[in-house]
Amino acid sequence: MVRGPKSGNGARSSVYYLAPAGLVPPRPRARALYDEAEYGGADQLGAGVLADGTLAADPAGGSWRGGGGRWLLWPLRVLLWAVLVVIAFRGLTAIIFSQASSPPAASAGPAEAASGQFPVSLAEAYAAEFGRVYLSLGPQSQGQREQALAAFVPASLLAADPNLGWNGAGQLNLQLEQVAGIKVQDRQHAVVTLLAMVNGQFMELGVPVAASGGGMVVSGEPAWLPAPAQAVPPAAAPGRSDPVARGQLADELPAFFQAYAGGDGAALNRFEVRGVSLTGLGGAVTFDSIAALHVPPGGTTRQITVTVIWQLPQQPGSAAGNPGMASKLEMTYGMSVVDLRSGKWYVKEIGATTEAVGAR
Repeated sequence: MVRGPKSGNGARSSVYYLAPAGLVPPRPRARALYDEAEYGGADQLGAGVLADGTLAADPAGGSWRGGGGRWLLWPLRVLLWAVLVVIAFRGLTAIIFSQASSPPAASAGPAEAASGQFPVSLAEAYAAEFGRVYLSLGPQSQGQREQALAAFVPASLLAADPNLGWNGAGQLNLQLEQVAGIKVQDRQHAVVTLLAMVNGQFMELGVPVAASGGGMVVSGEPAWLPAPAQAVPPAAAPGRSDPVARGQLADELPAFFQAYAGGDGAALNRFEVRGVSLTGLGGAVTFDSIAALHVPPGGTTRQITVTVIWQLPQQPGSAAGNPGMASKLEMTYGMSVVDLRSGKWYVKEIGATTEAVGAR
């Protein structure tokens, strides 16, 4: 049976008509939305479906539960956002603290100019070459010096003073020179300090340099500075010496220093601790004698001090003032020796020492 159509004024007719069999297709049964085992089977779902196929209201007033497992989505979303926030926070923190704690990169060579840093190595070499020209002056080489200065000093500065402060009188003889340090003021300016010996005396020369576009120039007149003061070494406390070990080493060390002077590897091997390989002097000197030997008490390994007298090769004309006298030179060594066979000492290391010559 079906309800008749609406009338023209909107009122529905109260006349019902019988639906001929086979004209109206049967309403399909609702599909099971959930697993029968989970929600009580098809019978429970069918119990909530009316005859016309619509869903009946839940008598208990409950609402439709929705898709299975959807209630887990919200906690998972919250957890995912929390993880993303933590990762972003830690990344920003690492960037900020790494930038704050990282020291500025040290300058190391000419490539620094391209990176915006002052070219320290280039400035030191440039100032050293300038110092050799500047500190070598005399009336005979005045014109030559002016031409050499033109490679380091701006033309405007030389035009006003071709000799760069020198009045043309007197003479300076440069014996030696090397870079003592550099003080960088900014990306374009620095002062290089040179340590030099001029006319037999030590001095320091401060050279102002400027860098721009990969080039270098001495930007002004240098400054004559005092040489480093001579320090007084700390007094060495007199130490006791082991007479027994000293006597044993005094018998063995002459043969060792003979092999060490000649540089004979096979001969040196007889005195070396196993696994140690010493390089001798290759015949540059010959052994003369041992002037002093200090052996502190201790265990099987000792740090000893040995003063050796070397005989230098005779040079033609070197003995003109002292005929028949050999040229000798005294030097002091620090050595690490090991007693491996009850009084038989072997050398582990040899080099310079901070001990004074008189510590014997």
